[in-house]
Amino acid sequence: MTTEQWPDALWFLARGTGVVCLILLTVVVALGVGARSGRPALGLPRFGVALVHRNAALIAVVLLFIHVTIMVIDPYVQLHALDAVLPFAGEYRPLWLGLGTLASDLLVVLILTSLLRHRLGPRAWRAAHWLAYAAWPVAMLHGLGTGSDAGSVWLQAIAVVCALAVLSAVVWRCLPAFAEHARARARPRRIRATSSAARRPARRGHRPLRGRPGILDARR
Repeated sequence: MTTEQWPDALWFLARGTGVVCLILLTVVVALGVGARSGRPALGLPRFGVALVHRNAALIAVVLLFIHVTIMVIDPYVQLHALDAVLPFAGEYRPLWLGLGTLASDLLVVLILTSLLRHRLGPRAWRAAHWLAYAAWPVAMLHGLGTGSDAGSVWLQAIAVVCALAVLSAVVWRCLPAFAEHARARARPRRIRATSSAARRPARRGHRPLRGRPGILDARR
């Protein structure tokens, strides 16, 4: 590869990693929306859905890191390291690249909170996990608004398929059968929690009154 072909190779690699990252992020969001029902999807059992969801997120993060690194070292775009962290600070298409930076920042926060899940607690982790749903439309706008393939038919077709996938997952989750299945899954958990609480031994110092001698019996 000659020196003149090197910038073109970087540009093609940046475009490819960006598009694949958007597809994987769509898979993560669609499975995340529907995974709370505990139902199998696409012929996969529950643990298979969770495994695909996690692995797709990890691969998307790796591709995102490659994508951002290429954009920083690409001589045509001329981004600085700060532009890859601070949204809307670059000189090259600040709006559309700023959306990409914002989506990257949201994913980084999502990764950090996932690593600290046991320390944050389930409620704080679920609240931070919603950042993935916010990062997806931002990344979609970034992909459609910048790059030499922004107006191409194949990229628009990929965007339509990704949007339909997420929309189908949202519609499926809003169905009444989804809520009924979620309640059916939660009912055995509540029963097990109630039965385990009932089987707990009495605390020390709080013995039951039945069987104790009364005051009159003690005087006899």
